Amino acid sequence: MDPLSERLHDKFDIEEFVSKYRYTLTLILLGTLLIGIGILFVKGIFNQKNNIEILENSSQLSTEIQEVVVEIVGAVEKPGVYKLSAGSRVEDLLIAGGGISADADREWMEKMVNRAAKLSDGQKIYIQSINEQTLGAGASNLDGAKVDQGVTVVGAGSLTNINSASQSELENLKGIGPVYAQSIIEHRPYSNVEELASKGALKQGVYEKIKDSVTAY
Repeated sequence: MDPLSERLHDKFDIEEFVSKYRYTLTLILLGTLLIGIGILFVKGIFNQKNNIEILENSSQLSTEIQEVVVEIVGAVEKPGVYKLSAGSRVEDLLIAGGGISADADREWMEKMVNRAAKLSDGQKIYIQSINEQTLGAGASNLDGAKVDQGVTVVGAGSLTNINSASQSELENLKGIGPVYAQSIIEHRPYSNVEELASKGALKQGVYEKIKDSVTAY
């Protein structure tokens, strides 16, 4: 060993230092370890609280979309407002309303009613009776409500159903060409004919031309 190394070794002996202060060093290491564990634990608690809050919000949102509120009037046994599960069909609403009444126009229903159509929240379904042969007659029993105000008249054969009409059927409407017909199809489904304008499928001026020639159910 050279003289410099001997002098350094004489001044500081690491083995002697560790042996002399081993208890102190051990306590320092344990303290550092405990502090680290404590920090990780606290962070875990805060993260867990945040996750719980997000799950609660998701659960609340899920509850909000589990039900739809719809109304059925006209030739049914129990007309009224019903709360059904989301994704329910016209058939489910007919069952909730006690089924069609004796004066319901069954021939029209066989041809025009899509019992498999999905219901949307706030939708109103009107079932035509056998004595009503025109849309005007049916609408007169709705206390002034218009079809384009959210009332779906089921059984209006002279109207084009914007939820099921083909491209060619839509192009037969006044002012509707291939572009507008495709736009109507792309924005489906509709709960009422007003959504042709509110959803941006048609410009307001074009909508005004066809609103009395279409229906939505």
